[in-house]
Amino acid sequence: MHADSRCTVRILALGFALFTGIFVQAETPLRDVIDREIQAGWISKKLKPAPPASDAVFLRRVYLDLVGTIPTHDQAKAFLDDTSADKRSKLIDQLLDDPRFARHQGDVWDMVLFGRNPPGFDARNRDGFKRWIAEQFIKNTPWDQVVKAMLLAEGNTADDGAPMFLVQYRRKPEAAVQAITQKFLGVQLQCARCHDHPYDDWTQLDFYGMAAFLARIDVVELGKKGKEKKLVIGEQPVGDINFTGPAAEQTPGKKGVPVKPKFLHGKSLDEPKMDKDVKEIKFKSGTPPPKPKFSRKDQLAKWVVAENNPYFARALANRAWAQFLGRGIVHPVDDMSASNKPTHPKLLEAITQQLIAHKFDVKWLIREIVNSEAYQIGETGDATEAAPQWYQRARIRPLSAEEMTDTWRVANNYPATDSKFKERLEKGDRYYPLTSGYVLRFLGEPANGQGNFQGGLHEHLFLNNGGISKVLTTGKGGLVHTIVNSKEPWPKRIDHLFLSVLSRYPTDAEREKFVAYMNVEGRKDTPVREAVWALMTCSEFRFNH
Repeated sequence: MHADSRCTVRILALGFALFTGIFVQAETPLRDVIDREIQAGWISKKLKPAPPASDAVFLRRVYLDLVGTIPTHDQAKAFLDDTSADKRSKLIDQLLDDPRFARHQGDVWDMVLFGRNPPGFDARNRDGFKRWIAEQFIKNTPWDQVVKAMLLAEGNTADDGAPMFLVQYRRKPEAAVQAITQKFLGVQLQCARCHDHPYDDWTQLDFYGMAAFLARIDVVELGKKGKEKKLVIGEQPVGDINFTGPAAEQTPGKKGVPVKPKFLHGKSLDEPKMDKDVKEIKFKSGTPPPKPKFSRKDQLAKWVVAENNPYFARALANRAWAQFLGRGIVHPVDDMSASNKPTHPKLLEAITQQLIAHKFDVKWLIREIVNSEAYQIGETGDATEAAPQWYQRARIRPLSAEEMTDTWRVANNYPATDSKFKERLEKGDRYYPLTSGYVLRFLGEPANGQGNFQGGLHEHLFLNNGGISKVLTTGKGGLVHTIVNSKEPWPKRIDHLFLSVLSRYPTDAEREKFVAYMNVEGRKDTPVREAVWALMTCSEFRFNH
């Protein structure tokens, strides 16, 4: 066909598409929308942003954020020495496909959904849930399906995992709905438990109308799987929450009136009429409870993740953003109310809408966020906050107990020195060779919930005397053994040390000082062990930068 003819055909095709309304503009990549809106915020506030993060800073940050640990010496060296223009995006794809990504995301959400000290005795042993939530990230299950599974709570906690979320709120529907609205909808209803909210438009009836969905659930034990209890959620065919008015008006013996289930700022639940002879069932241990003819719990689960729910997608967009940028576009992330405005409303709306369009694909969302210039900004600048409100500098965060343990082991190449390591890890000994109780006691909650670091004397004492020497082994294959027995000149050995522990090359001044300290006749591995200990307990190691 002649070139002019081809051009005519294309023009006619385009005109037909525009006329018929089938021509759709390609969606702007979310990472570009992120950068456009963040930069607009800097301009409007007349802020000077930090320069882009160096390769070394980005490397450590993205490893910790995506897989919960640092790169090995060889991985760090390969990345830093690579001159490819697209090496960052390639590394992100590689880490998102790493099995450790799923485990780390499981750790993150386990803390969101349970915390270190969850309510209820049974939730403390939740290995079944941890396996299940990690598997969802392995399969990249859409987030709405993950949440729906937790709220439907089908199966048992040991084999299926998901029911454990509701199990922790056994016979406490008020506490359960408070957690559901905060963690999945970004709404704080707790003030309305005792009185109408003084600043937002939540009322007590809003709170108890939501709690009524869970008024009939109970927990039944079906036996054990190893050391894990097999707990299931049972739901009675009858049972209501009685509303007795504001807390200040309570009197002894006041019965109140039953509250009908009502969706938040929505309609009351349309329930079928109940037979007059229906009574409460006495659930028996070891016997699966019968499923009710009509489940209030299931209706709540469907509503929470429904496409027309105005809260669910927005809450996930905000929480995922906060996980990687340090604070929500609405901050705190569980207080998305009319009185708490977003800093970047257009950005929050864009993330929400694209998240819905991508069917709640969490991995896609994370990929877009960490590929943005906003995420890859430097850690320096004038801002003094740990997580600046306008994101003009990268957030500074302490490592979790799990991250600290994993990074110590990677830095020292500990697995190569211990033949029992793989077996102990497969048995669930997550903090081996350290003692889990001590690690969690001193490093388990490094922040106060708002991102502020809460270190103190107890943490300092642990880093000095808490048994981390077990990781700092002199065994063959470990970091100390490798450096001591290396034939390289000392400056090269110091480079190996810094790349292994801090994922960067030392400065000239650092290299000179460490060489002078190490290169002493007759001291063998002692100065090397001391140098490794100094780096793995320093502030740079304790934080993500």
